[in-house]
Amino acid sequence: MAKAALDQKKGLDKLDKKTLQRLKKILLKEREEIIGGVKQIYESSKEIGQDGIQDIGDEAANIYNKQILLSLNENERIRLQEVDDALDRLANGTYGICEECGGPVGLKRLEVRPVAKYCVPCKTKLEKAKV
Repeated sequence: MAKAALDQKKGLDKLDKKTLQRLKKILLKEREEIIGGVKQIYESSKEIGQDGIQDIGDEAANIYNKQILLSLNENERIRLQEVDDALDRLANGTYGICEECGGPVGLKRLEVRPVAKYCVPCKTKLEKAKV
């Protein structure tokens, strides 16, 4: 069996340049989508409540809708920070290395969640510690 196939079978996923470039493209695309979504949310929030005379029910609904849009904006800010952090790790050569144990995060995990900072066992341990 070839060494690469043996390493992959053992779970020792090596991140080659081609794989890193593919993951970087995914991260950059996600970053563009987030920024585009935030711009759209911002424009929508400016439009709410500017459609003429409102009764108190309309005003309450508009305030609620603005709050929902602003909370979505906060979630997008967090996602954007995660993507930027992953891009920084790519640039400084630490992408794919677990921040908790220093082991590999794993290619399969990165393909599912490109912003992952922890391997599955460490992430599970950290989530259990929060509870």
